[in-house]
Amino acid sequence: MANPILIAPSILAADFARLGEEVRAADTAGADWIHLDVMDGHFVPNITFGPDVVKALRPHSAKVFDVHLMITPADPYLEAFAKAGADVISVHAEAGPHLHRSLQAIRGLGKKAGVALNPATPASAIAHVLDLVDLVVVMTVNPGFGGQAFIGSQVEKIAEIRQMIAGRDILIEIDGGVTPATAPQVAAAGATVLVAGSAVFKGGTAAYAPNITAIRQAAETARGTMV
Repeated sequence: MANPILIAPSILAADFARLGEEVRAADTAGADWIHLDVMDGHFVPNITFGPDVVKALRPHSAKVFDVHLMITPADPYLEAFAKAGADVISVHAEAGPHLHRSLQAIRGLGKKAGVALNPATPASAIAHVLDLVDLVVVMTVNPGFGGQAFIGSQVEKIAEIRQMIAGRDILIEIDGGVTPATAPQVAAAGATVLVAGSAVFKGGTAAYAPNITAIRQAAETARGTMV
């Protein structure tokens, strides 16, 4: 049986003046995971937050904290994010020379290990680390900012990764430009976890639940087209 579609609202699009309330609101609205984008102004052209903010947000939700490290180097900070309450920690294949070691370190900290791929990075970059991976993050925008347009060419990469991981207990996560209009494309290609920022955190807190439901329903409907 296929894994259910999971919706992971990205707090990058939330109101930073009231992050705790926003996390609680997303949780109540039906989020499966909470996605936390960590940016360093070096690997990507933006700066967000570090482990102290993750730690401060942890009491606001019991949902999976999906921490996406868009930083380099990542290894010196893995333990801090693990202790802060991350459940899944993803590092970029492009962020350092020792991806295998980074994934080993995340697993060694007792956390789920993810690997993220930028749009220009081929699926083959992760072929030799799949035994250490719990999650593959396919970037469908260039990392660094929310609200970007979906890069449709990545759908083929999603399908390729789905074939690569056949038989393994690995989830495919899509990060970037996910809306009710794009969710069917990625779900049909094999995606299971959909990160959505702007498409969730718009219209005020009363809209979060219908926003999440719209994305989930669009993706679930498309599952029947999987080949």
